[in-house]
Amino acid sequence: MFITHNNKSIAVHTLFSEEQIKTRIGSLAKQINEDFGTQNPLVVLIVLNGSFIFAADLVRKLEMPTEIETTRLKSYEGTQSGEIKFVSPLNTDLSSKNVLIIEDIIDTGKSMDFLLRELSKHKVNSIRICTLLNKPESHSCKIHVDYVGFNIGKNFVVGYGLDLDGQCRNLPFIGELILP
Repeated sequence: MFITHNNKSIAVHTLFSEEQIKTRIGSLAKQINEDFGTQNPLVVLIVLNGSFIFAADLVRKLEMPTEIETTRLKSYEGTQSGEIKFVSPLNTDLSSKNVLIIEDIIDTGKSMDFLLRELSKHKVNSIRICTLLNKPESHSCKIHVDYVGFNIGKNFVVGYGLDLDGQCRNLPFIGELILP
């Protein structure tokens, strides 16, 4: 498949099919349900925009009472990671609550480190991290990820919520950009 970006055609190679993603989300939900139990309330903190599709599919499979919160960070311009900042900061009191952060991808880990430092100000009961994609080779921060959909290499990926300058989020699969 090819996409157009900045008037250039870029090849996209499928890494994970729609069916593979669906199956893995079922496994992640099962593990989260076992770890938290069905009676313990959970605040699901969705990091927008990239994780909204993943989060929607995952949250529907969770069996415990959930409260949904969102935040939005900005860290990418095109395919390059830059300064991390809040676009939509946290406005909810999370003190004494169990929090599950849902992220689309952990690349360098800097965004997650930023978010964890912010959450530490809230005196939460517990924090766990669930990411659809993890790039362990790219981590520049030590981040413990509790639930990983798929580990991938250093290449740039799109689809299933992940974007290239706002495009490609609607692809039903996860694809790797084949850059010239």
